[in-house]
Amino acid sequence: MVSTRIPIISAHVILTEDLPASTVAGSHDAEIEQLFSADGLLGQAVAGYRPRQSQTEMAKAIAEAIANRQTLIAEAGTGTGKTFAYLAPALLWGGKVIVSTGTKNLQDQLFLRDIPTVRKALKAPVSVALLKGRANYVCHFHLERTLQNGRLTSREDVGYLREISRYMKTTTSGDKAELSKVPETALVWNLVTSTRENCMGAECQYYQDCFVMKARKEVQQADVVVVNHHLFFADVALKDTGVAELLPSANTVIFDEAHQLPETATLFFGDTVSTSMVLELCRDVQAEGLSHARDGADWPTVSGTVDRAARDLRLTFAQDVVRLAVNQIAPSSQFFPALETLKAALRDMIAVLEKQAERAETIEQCRVRAIELEAQLAAWNAPAGKGAVRDDGQERVLWVEAFSSSLQLHQTPLSIAPIFNKQREGSPRTWIFTSATLAVKSDFHHYTSQMGLDDALARSWASPFDYENQGLLYVPLNLPQPNAPHYTDAVVDAALPLIEAAGGRCFLLCTTNRAVSRAAARLREEFTARGLSFPLMVQGEAGRTELLDRFRAAGNAVLVGSQSFWEGVDVRGEALSLVIIDKLPFSPPDDPVLAARIEAMERNGLNGFVHHQLPEAIINLKQGAGRLIRDETDRGVLMICDPRLISKPYGKRIWQSLPAFKRTRELEVALAFFSSP
Repeated sequence: MVSTRIPIISAHVILTEDLPASTVAGSHDAEIEQLFSADGLLGQAVAGYRPRQSQTEMAKAIAEAIANRQTLIAEAGTGTGKTFAYLAPALLWGGKVIVSTGTKNLQDQLFLRDIPTVRKALKAPVSVALLKGRANYVCHFHLERTLQNGRLTSREDVGYLREISRYMKTTTSGDKAELSKVPETALVWNLVTSTRENCMGAECQYYQDCFVMKARKEVQQADVVVVNHHLFFADVALKDTGVAELLPSANTVIFDEAHQLPETATLFFGDTVSTSMVLELCRDVQAEGLSHARDGADWPTVSGTVDRAARDLRLTFAQDVVRLAVNQIAPSSQFFPALETLKAALRDMIAVLEKQAERAETIEQCRVRAIELEAQLAAWNAPAGKGAVRDDGQERVLWVEAFSSSLQLHQTPLSIAPIFNKQREGSPRTWIFTSATLAVKSDFHHYTSQMGLDDALARSWASPFDYENQGLLYVPLNLPQPNAPHYTDAVVDAALPLIEAAGGRCFLLCTTNRAVSRAAARLREEFTARGLSFPLMVQGEAGRTELLDRFRAAGNAVLVGSQSFWEGVDVRGEALSLVIIDKLPFSPPDDPVLAARIEAMERNGLNGFVHHQLPEAIINLKQGAGRLIRDETDRGVLMICDPRLISKPYGKRIWQSLPAFKRTRELEVALAFFSSP
């Protein structure tokens, strides 16, 4: 948590509650025109500021939605300047504002750069806070317990623990981001931070000093709070992040990168229980039992039986990565008997914990966690089938996901619309949903039906960029169908002439990790064989931020990546002049949740492909294509290799949703683009 406050230095903020909504809405247009003009407050304060009509119009629409407490869906093309367009009216007239972002990067950018810039320009007397999840704060209790128990497996972790202990003597926030000496991914953080399950709350001896509680109190007093979608929806689902206390007092809620909301909300409105959660409980039961009730039970045996049952459940799937709906698991599989064994072992452990719970608060806490886990496992095993209807009438799909060392059991709602609508009930407030990609050819129906926003106003503002002259869409001739065995090799062969002509300066965006690996291997071979000195950067070889920094600095690099580079990536100027997309980004049809959604849609007379898969692919493709032109002076080629863009009847709908680039299928035309002024 970082929070800043500034004194009231201007009476510029207008209190809207004293004015009729119509008066308020109308009164803001002139102010916004002035504010966003060349000689307005933003123009005076922001270097290189240029007025953009689409930005001004979007700001007016946001101001009107705030004044009338409306829900507004605002699609703003790349280059509109949507961040300033919503921040200015929000800081001036939004009251208590929550801004939720799709990524941690944008969250930091808003808090550290954009909001301070706009606040200073407007002389707006608002305080701002950044809210993080509890895993970002060191917990006094768990740090002390880890120092005492010494349950560390590596010398590296011992060193990290020493650094954390030293840091705790001087920090006022407890935010692990301040301690750069310990990597964010270090396993020791799991031992010195709390989770919802193992936090002792007001019973904790360190409650008055708790950094999580201090952060949440600070946020309550801030005028503007910046969160991310994961935090927002984790709170809606779990009431565990501090947003639950914020929401009742919020006048305005703004979701930036709102195209990510359906997926994030689906994740959190579902329910997941994993073998990792069971193993963590076993570890704590043994530690607390031996510490506070050594004579009460044979704790290694009690916890070991459950631990073994959880590991055996994971081993019922031989493969490393598995995604199966419950009805796809073979009846002869050992999975179902192993699940029953785990539930029985958990019940036995609960019986032991009940007898010893009064001896220590931490043992009682373990008992509560064990009961919750046993209930989750019991609920997952409810009616077997693609969908399970709950008491709330919501249809859910039951499915399993196996990783190398854990197994997750998921219950996922087929639609989040009814659940999200409940969150919007209650006190009238403004809801803003904004992104560069929310519509399919100016049609918002797919998004509104996913989110349950049928009553919302929807507006779209085109990008101010001159796409016809700044970019070229190239679809090569003679490529095989995307399911051909050597498709990625064909993509690389078709791409190499353009990569050479562009002088590197290229993103190759793939739809699968396997394609990333194959394309990277081929490019490495070809660069060596052809004597090309373009630096090659591959997703997974370093963190995303580090790869992007190196890409920008090199000026002639080629970066191969999958989903995490399709969106939220901003490379301006000549460093990126060619974006190659290997395939149209359709979701894999064997995904258990997608399969269940399509089946449910088709039961209701809809076409799953037309009404779900195609719009999803178009929105994803628009995100990938949006990496190319980021500024008025950028130029480049967008190469989409998938022949279905031309050969299939739906292809036209796809390319008509993309920026209005000139189009060609001729390699010579694409090559000439790089040599033209």
